[in-house]
Amino acid sequence: MLDATIKAQLAAYLERLQRPIELVASLDDSAKGQELHALLADIASLSAKVALRTDGQHALRPSFGVAEPGEAPRIHFAGIPMGHEFTSLVLALLQTGGHPPKVDAAVIEQIKALPGTFNFETFISLSCHNCPDVVQALNLMAVVNPGVTSTMIDGALFQGLVEERQIMAVPTVFLNGESFGQGRMSIEEIVAKLDTGAGARAAAEIGQKDAFDVLVVGGGPAGAAAAVYAARKGIRTGVLAERFGGQVMDTLGIENFISVQHTEGPKLVAALEQHVKEYAVDVMNLQRATRLVPGELIEIQLENGATLKSKTVILSTGARWREMNVPGEAEYKAKGVCFCPHCDGPLFKGKRVAVIGGGNSGVEAAIDLAGIVSHVTLLEFADQLRADAVLQDKLASLPNVTVIKQAQTTEVLGDGQKVTGIRYKDRVSGSEQVVELEGIFVQIGLLPNTDWLKGTVELSKHGEIIIDARGQTSVPGVFAAGDCTTVPYKQIIIAMGAGATAALSAFDHLIRA
Repeated sequence: MLDATIKAQLAAYLERLQRPIELVASLDDSAKGQELHALLADIASLSAKVALRTDGQHALRPSFGVAEPGEAPRIHFAGIPMGHEFTSLVLALLQTGGHPPKVDAAVIEQIKALPGTFNFETFISLSCHNCPDVVQALNLMAVVNPGVTSTMIDGALFQGLVEERQIMAVPTVFLNGESFGQGRMSIEEIVAKLDTGAGARAAAEIGQKDAFDVLVVGGGPAGAAAAVYAARKGIRTGVLAERFGGQVMDTLGIENFISVQHTEGPKLVAALEQHVKEYAVDVMNLQRATRLVPGELIEIQLENGATLKSKTVILSTGARWREMNVPGEAEYKAKGVCFCPHCDGPLFKGKRVAVIGGGNSGVEAAIDLAGIVSHVTLLEFADQLRADAVLQDKLASLPNVTVIKQAQTTEVLGDGQKVTGIRYKDRVSGSEQVVELEGIFVQIGLLPNTDWLKGTVELSKHGEIIIDARGQTSVPGVFAAGDCTTVPYKQIIIAMGAGATAALSAFDHLIRA
């Protein structure tokens, strides 16, 4: 099942086991059942501390649990955790075997203190790059707290269950049989959702902090770069982030980050976070800013009621997916309306989908989906596609793709439970047309996260923060960087440079003020 190279690497990892573990398999006679048995046998052969049993009684087959000998498994994998989920498997083995996790001690204590029974089920696809974070977080919680169980379910393997639960986006998490959440969630976000007093405690703690010299609002590439450059000046630096890493966490392949031939968004974010934490930076994650109040000490008011003060502020709040803003879109989000073809595409295997948008992102999405679904309809508002010629040529070569130009999407159609079609207006004839389908992937660009700044900082007609060459905004002492600004090109490496510029400008402002 595993090739020699992976076996050697896994054997080296398993040397870190501090206590014995068991793999408890619940198998069937299917080909996938045999494949899973071969995988588990390979793993058990690599360490004397790993035993394999095949008398598991889990309702989902093929599946297996990971546990200490003599204990009922609290971590289950329903399916074969390869692809992006192989790391989830390795971590489950190590953490069940006593290897310490790389999570703040305060979070571990918070997990241990959660009262009650929490049975999590996470529906994933093996091609989803957002899913492992959720699976790994819930698995760790199951290791730490005996009241928690975590089951990963491969939606492609258990399609009947996917239809029964009406899963149309991954990751989708159920808690005790009820819907808990969708999309990428960090362990801190999950714990905060369960620990109802966490918000009030965080607000009280934040409200007591002394004023910063530089407060960075946003934890993406621009914010991380700004924090590092500011901290290296020896000044009091804080980072306020709704989600550290920002949109980069949702980026699959990155091949234009100079000096790094290829990486993935989550890996880059992990490296950014580690770099920031090398310095005395106060990182306040899972916090949303709601208002900026100019003054000698600039105030940032938070959604939880707390207020932070700083001599200078760097705004690096990034951008979010642009939505179509048509009837039915909000109602059918995650019920057929999707934004990540890599994550959710496998759920639409053999079905009909549409892609909205003819830029590079839209055409790339259509090409990727064409290899999975039965048919792709690409709708473009303009009279021609805007994607690179090489992508257009590839798209034109695919037999199961239809491109419709001059198409204005007017409505998402559904039956109350899931998407059934899309309505568009032919901008040439004015006629209304309906395409019957099961999924819609929206790829029409980004919107800056600046709504909360209206009336305080000067914004462009597109909602971007207007800055000069030094990153200065219209408010003295307030600087900005990255995708939320008027910088013409929205790229990771450009955002990092802009973050550095803003930090140096903020420091210059401090020494001259």
